[in-house]
Amino acid sequence: MTLDEVTVVIVPGLRDHVPLHWQTLLQAQLPRAVSVPPLTQHKLSRQARVDALQQVLEPIPGPVVLVAHSAGNAIVAHWARTQRRAIHAALLATPADLENPLPAGYPSLSEIESNGWLPLPRVRLPFPSWLGFSRNDPLGSPQRLQALAADWGSRAVDLGEVGHLNPAAGFGHWPQALPLLQQLLEAVAAAPGVPRAGRGSAP
Repeated sequence: MTLDEVTVVIVPGLRDHVPLHWQTLLQAQLPRAVSVPPLTQHKLSRQARVDALQQVLEPIPGPVVLVAHSAGNAIVAHWARTQRRAIHAALLATPADLENPLPAGYPSLSEIESNGWLPLPRVRLPFPSWLGFSRNDPLGSPQRLQALAADWGSRAVDLGEVGHLNPAAGFGHWPQALPLLQQLLEAVAAAPGVPRAGRGSAP
C-alpha cells in the first residue's frame, strides 16, 4: 500500500494550525490528506479535541493513517480508548509529556489535568504505530517517551536532536516525514494486523 491509497489524517497539537509547521506542509504534499480543524471554543478540552478527531474520521472511506504531533498524540491515545473505526497505522511524532510541567507559554499542569487530559492512557493502541522521539525535546525526555512507546505498543524511532519538531526548532519542512510514512506502510504490509513493537533509528 502506498500513500496514494490511504487518507492521511493530520492531528495537530494544542497550538492547532501553524502555516509553516511541518504538518501543514505535509498535508499540502499528499493527495489524500485532511486535518482536524482548529477549535473555536473549549480549546483546551480533551473531550472536545477527541470529538473533533472523530468528526473528521467518520465520513472517510477506506484506510486511514494518523499523523499526530505533540499533544495530538494524547488526543489519539484518548480517542483510541473508544475507537469507533479501524485505523491502518499511526505516526506519532514527539509527544508532549503532559504528565510533567511544560515550559513557559504552555498550559500549566493543573490546567491540563482539569481539562481531562490526565491520566494519560498507557495501554496498547489498537493499531500499528511508530513513535518518533527527539533527543533534546523540551516537552519530553527520550526516556519518558520511549517508556510511553512501550506502553502504547509503538515502535520507538530515534529522530535525533530535532527539539520539539516545530517551527521554533526549525521545522518547517521535515524531510523525514514522507520516508517514515512510507516505511510505516511497508512495515504494516509485511506484518498485517500486528503492531510493530521494538526500537529503531530514523533513516
